[in-house]
Amino acid sequence: MVSAAASPTPLEEELRALAGAVPDPELPVLTLAELGVLRGLHVTGPGRVEVELTPTYTGCPAVEAMSADIERVLRDRGQREVTVRTVLSPAWSTDDITAEGRRKLAEFGIAPPRPTSEGGGGGVKGGPVMVDLAIRCPHCGSTDTTLLSRFSSTACKALRRCEACREPFDHFKEL
Repeated sequence: MVSAAASPTPLEEELRALAGAVPDPELPVLTLAELGVLRGLHVTGPGRVEVELTPTYTGCPAVEAMSADIERVLRDRGQREVTVRTVLSPAWSTDDITAEGRRKLAEFGIAPPRPTSEGGGGGVKGGPVMVDLAIRCPHCGSTDTTLLSRFSSTACKALRRCEACREPFDHFKEL
């Protein structure tokens, strides 16, 4: 396997871009790269590639679909043997969502998670998540929102309602 310190080859960069462009099966408005779950890609030999994928939480049912989609895209590009490994450490964090991913979530009507790492708005990655009760409505921008359910369509989202515009919306929970 290629050393983690080695620079990616042009082929690895191309394959990573292809794998990263795969839409998330539960949030198709985001790519796997924007969600931050694609952790690594290494060409291990001619026609052989290994991909590292970190789920948003242990036991995430979407990992199987993500893996299958990555395998399909890379095989379509000529890779005969594609291995997708689930990597749980370091754990995924909502800080791994890119700025573009956060923008797309808000545009799609899902309140993006607040940053938790240094420079983002609170604690240190891997440390405690700072609690800020103001969740901004993605429809009107009001922070006057109410939690309706700790879980929404997926375990990583909560259901909230804006008291200003009265619209319900999903909030991608901070991890």
